[in-house]
Amino acid sequence: MKYLIAILMLVSHLFAVVSIKPVEIGENPGVSGGIEAGLQTKRGNTRKDAYKGSIRVVYDTNASYVTWAQISGEYGEANDVEDTNNIYAHVRYIHKLTEEVIRYELFAQTQEDKFKAISHRRLAGAGLRFKIFNTPIGGKGYYGLGAFYENIKYVNPTLDPDEENVRLNSYLAYSVDFSNKSSLAYTLYYQPSTEKFSDYVMTNQLELILQIYEELYLKFSATYDYDAYPPHGVDEKYDFSQSTTFLYKF
Repeated sequence: MKYLIAILMLVSHLFAVVSIKPVEIGENPGVSGGIEAGLQTKRGNTRKDAYKGSIRVVYDTNASYVTWAQISGEYGEANDVEDTNNIYAHVRYIHKLTEEVIRYELFAQTQEDKFKAISHRRLAGAGLRFKIFNTPIGGKGYYGLGAFYENIKYVNPTLDPDEENVRLNSYLAYSVDFSNKSSLAYTLYYQPSTEKFSDYVMTNQLELILQIYEELYLKFSATYDYDAYPPHGVDEKYDFSQSTTFLYKF
């Protein structure tokens, strides 16, 4: 087991989001986090290498706030031609307004994605989060509403000039724990421009995390992204991906 954990830690610098499960104040006091890694290799008629990974660190006061940060990314080649190259970093602060239901959030994010023609997308914003229900089987539902400022620089600025937008940020999030160690989670983000509501970005994410042994987990995830106005040279408005990775929690 110690050798497997060592391998995961070695490849984590390649940088996939560790977990989409909503973070709640008091759930895991102190410092915690996780390291995720995945590797695919093919040889023979097809030559392919793909790497993905992420690291996330959370600090929970167990009283008034929780804050977390993560960095993640993917890289891949098929027949020695690069076909995946992206990196993502996010930091968020969540503070209690009422004992159980209402929180306010502050967040900042940066990302790069060569094959979506994005040199960088940087944003910062704020919003409110509401716990909308609990279920008897341990499910929790949340609704978030806020706004953010974004700056986007594209790979080809001649065709796609830099953008500065203010977008609304709304999301639904649901999670359920099957046990103390396994969970299912789903999130939906909808982010329209305040100047043109037909210009929106939407993200759907689904994940299943299952414990394998002690702090080692297997994670199944699927993501569907939709950009109503993708940059020039990007053929599709949507991207779909699914993956299976190892996750080590600390």
